[in-house]
Amino acid sequence: MTDNTAARPKRLSLFERYLSLWVAACMVLGVVLGRTFPAATSAIRTLEFGENTHINVVIAVLIWLMIYPMMLKVDFKSVLDVGKRPRGLLITLFVNWLVKPFSMAFFGWLFFRHLFLPIIGLELARQYIAGVIILAAAPCTAMVFVWSYLTDGDPAYTLVQVAVNDLIMLFAFAPIVTFLVAGASGLTVPIPVLLWAVFLFIVIPLAAGSLTRTLAIRAKGLEWFEQRFLPLLHPVSVAALLATLVIIFAFQADNISDKTLHVALIAVPIIIQVYFNSSLVYGLMRLFRVPYPVAAPGALIGASNFFELAVATAIALYGPESGAALATVVGVLVEVPVMLSVCAFCNRTRHWFTEV
Repeated sequence: MTDNTAARPKRLSLFERYLSLWVAACMVLGVVLGRTFPAATSAIRTLEFGENTHINVVIAVLIWLMIYPMMLKVDFKSVLDVGKRPRGLLITLFVNWLVKPFSMAFFGWLFFRHLFLPIIGLELARQYIAGVIILAAAPCTAMVFVWSYLTDGDPAYTLVQVAVNDLIMLFAFAPIVTFLVAGASGLTVPIPVLLWAVFLFIVIPLAAGSLTRTLAIRAKGLEWFEQRFLPLLHPVSVAALLATLVIIFAFQADNISDKTLHVALIAVPIIIQVYFNSSLVYGLMRLFRVPYPVAAPGALIGASNFFELAVATAIALYGPESGAALATVVGVLVEVPVMLSVCAFCNRTRHWFTEV
């Protein structure tokens, strides 16, 4: 019996398909607003939770609105099924937490402190290294469901991988960022600010999402929650992301106008890191005979980043006009085209895997 729907090519939504275009449009709009209305931009920049905290009130609210709907998708009850097929999860966790941040620190150090140093200068080199490390230390949460769908990944197992990564992120994100940023860039990480960022942008939305999910499913059922409630909040997340980018680029207006080349330079180690980590996960999955529906999303989780959290953290630590914030935003710019190429490679090589 032939399933005609299975033969249809899977496609991203309009927003997801053109995410890089939207980010580029936000960049242009933000720079224009920042250069045209410098006084208004400065007034917004001064709205912080406390003096010298770098946690801007407007951006914090927008990022929370962006992250909260993503956390609603995570079902932590799925973690109970981890023991049934541990190999794929263990490989993903190994690369996400013991390879990916450290490899990104190395690539950042190599390119920014050495190869690109004559172009960007030492201070910006340190900022860019910090930004790409923060980006790599946050495994993907939301977009990985899209990548898994495009590669025919196992949705239940993808959910397990995301849930476990989110739990680990609660405890491992801050120490890894502190250690690697200080070691690779030489910048000091303000620990209290970093802990506040973790609390504001991981703990609160994660707890709120879990509580909302539990109460909504108990009251209305899982089908209503997934078919009605989640789609209702998706536009909120999208609008918050785009508004955040416009504000960040407005704050970065002078930097971007004077350093357009830097955006391309920042993209180089980020793209290399994506292909390096996805290849490593995919190769290990094949070596240990992990089924393709687990191997593909595992490779994609190992390659993509939780860029919303990365942007928020970089802003909290070093300010929205910093080079670190710019580096994390460049990660958003290159995310979709690079990840789509990884999805295409997985789809073409699924015959490498023996289903077990």
